[in-house]
Amino acid sequence: MAFKIGDLVSVLDDDISGRIVNMTQDAIRIETPDGFEMEFHPTELIPDKSLRDDLFNYTDLASVIEEKEQSQKKKSVGVKPKERNLPAMEVDLHLHQLTTSNKHMSNHEMLTLQLDTARHKLEFAIQKRIQKVVFIHGVGEGVLKLELDYLFGRYENVKFYAADYQKYGLGATEVYIFQN
Repeated sequence: MAFKIGDLVSVLDDDISGRIVNMTQDAIRIETPDGFEMEFHPTELIPDKSLRDDLFNYTDLASVIEEKEQSQKKKSVGVKPKERNLPAMEVDLHLHQLTTSNKHMSNHEMLTLQLDTARHKLEFAIQKRIQKVVFIHGVGEGVLKLELDYLFGRYENVKFYAADYQKYGLGATEVYIFQN
């Protein structure tokens, strides 16, 4: 490759780039943006197109401004305040959502399946750094809600409270996970 003094180049095997300041037959000396001069063999260098001087051509400034304004008009679709506060994850603990048939399951087995699912989903949310999770447990007799309260109480980085009444009624608990 034919280089000349003043060309912008990058080093192939390193994160080094700069401007050519001196050349000999076997070596090319470049000056980095930090002011250091380094010497490399011509086969170790490639032209650096990302630092070209003519990269920012201001001759057509009006078209650049117009393009930017059009892209901003397209992005002006906002998020409604209600949608902004929706939880990132919902977990429905109703049995018909968890298993295809619960005919041959005892009440204890059903409750254990629901609690195992809740524990698994909570661990998943903690691992994936999801801050809010809503567990939909339904109203019923309150046994599952009581067990969920006990389960969530064992976690130090978790705060739980009744979920949005307008959306879920009394049958859901929202869990907020504190992130480090």
